[in-house]
Amino acid sequence: MSDTQKNLGKKVMLPAILGNLLEWYDFAVYGFLAAIIGKNFFPNANEIVQLLSAFAAFGVGFLVRPLGAVIIGRIGDLKGRKTSLTLTMFLMAAGTVAIGCLPTFQSIGLLAPILLVLTRLVQGFSAGGEWAGATAFIVEWAPEKRRGFFGSLQQSTVAAGLLMGSLVAAFLNSVLTAEQMLDWGWRLPFLLGAILGPVGLYMRRNLEETPAYREAKKVEHTAVKPSTGAAITMASKVFGFTVLWSIAFYILLAYMPTFTQKYAGLTAANSLWSNSLGLVVLILVIPLCGHLSDKWGRKPLLIAGCVCFIVLPYLLFSVMVASPGLTTVICVQIVFALMISLLSGPGPAAVAEIFPTSIRSTWMSTGYALGNAVFGGFAPFIATWLIANTGSPISPTYYLSASAVAAVFVVLSFKETAKEKLA
Repeated sequence: MSDTQKNLGKKVMLPAILGNLLEWYDFAVYGFLAAIIGKNFFPNANEIVQLLSAFAAFGVGFLVRPLGAVIIGRIGDLKGRKTSLTLTMFLMAAGTVAIGCLPTFQSIGLLAPILLVLTRLVQGFSAGGEWAGATAFIVEWAPEKRRGFFGSLQQSTVAAGLLMGSLVAAFLNSVLTAEQMLDWGWRLPFLLGAILGPVGLYMRRNLEETPAYREAKKVEHTAVKPSTGAAITMASKVFGFTVLWSIAFYILLAYMPTFTQKYAGLTAANSLWSNSLGLVVLILVIPLCGHLSDKWGRKPLLIAGCVCFIVLPYLLFSVMVASPGLTTVICVQIVFALMISLLSGPGPAAVAEIFPTSIRSTWMSTGYALGNAVFGGFAPFIATWLIANTGSPISPTYYLSASAVAAVFVVLSFKETAKEKLA
C-alpha cells in the first residue's frame, strides 16, 4: 500500500468506524430496555413471560440477519463497500426511530407487539450486512502488517455503540422515575436515532472505495474465484467461531444488566452503570489485542479466549450470586471484558482474511450472520429460559462454556494469516 493510500485510509477509517458506532447503538439499545419494553408491549403476562417475550422480539431481529447478510453482502461485492454501508445506516436509523414512535399494547392491543417485531426485522436486516461490510471495508484499507489492529477498531466501535446505548439508558434511569421511564422515558433512546442517523448517512456518503476492492474489480473477469463448495467451507469456519463470539457478547453485555438486577442485588441504574464500565474496558483492550495479533498471530489469542470461556464463566457467575453487590459485579464484568477482548481483538481480521476480496462481503456476512441468528441473538432468551426451567442463576454458563469447547476446534482449523498478504 502506497503512502497516498495510507493517508487516504486514515481519512476514510473515521467515517467508517463512527458510522459503525452509531449503527450498533441503534441496534443494542433495545436490549438495555427489554424489561420496560416487555411491560409496554406484553402486559398481559407475568414478569418472566414479559421478559421472555421482549427478548424473543430482540432475537427475532437476528433471524433476518442472514437474509440481510446475503443481499447486502452481495451488494457490497457487486456495487462496492460504500453502497452497502450507506444502505445499512439508512435502514437501521429508520427502524430505530420507528420503535420510538410505536404505540403500546394499551393503545392498539395486539397490533403493538406485531409492529415491534416488524421494526426489529428491519433492524436485523440492516445489521446482517453491517458487520461484515464494515469489517471488509476497514481490513481492506488497513496497512498490510496492521490488519489486526485496524480490524479490531471495528469491533471496538461495536462495543462503543453498546456503551453509548448503556450510558443513555443508565442516565435516563438515574434522572427519571420508574413511572416516567415506563410511560415515555423508554422512547427517548430510540428517538435519538433521528439525530444520529442523518449524521452517519452524511459521513458514509463521502467514503472512498477500498484499494483491494478496486483492484479486484479490475481483474474480476480473469481471476479464478473459489468454488461454491470452497466458499461454504470458509463461511462454515466463520459460523463455528461466531457461535461462541456472539453468545459471549450478548449474554455478557446485552443480558447482563437484566441478570444483575434480578440475581446480583443491583438497581436498574447501577446495573447499567456497571455494564457501562465493563464496556469501557472492552473498548480500550480490544485494540491492544488486535495489535498483539499482528505480532503474535491471530490463533494464539483466539485459543486463549476460548479456553477462558471454558474455565471461568461458572466461577464468575457463582461469585456474583453468592456475593451480590456493585463492587462484585464491576470486578466480574471487567474480567469478562478482558476475556471477550481476546476474541474481539483478532477476530475481525481473522475472519476477513479467510476470504478473497471478490467474495469477502457476501460469504463473511453469511457465516457471521448465521452464527448470530442461530445462537447469539437468542442468547438472552435462552439464558432467561435456562434459569426459569432449572431454577439456577448459574445455568447460562453451561451454554456459554459448551460453545467455547466447540470453538476451540474451529479455531485450530484456521490457517494463520497474520503475516500473509490480503487475497
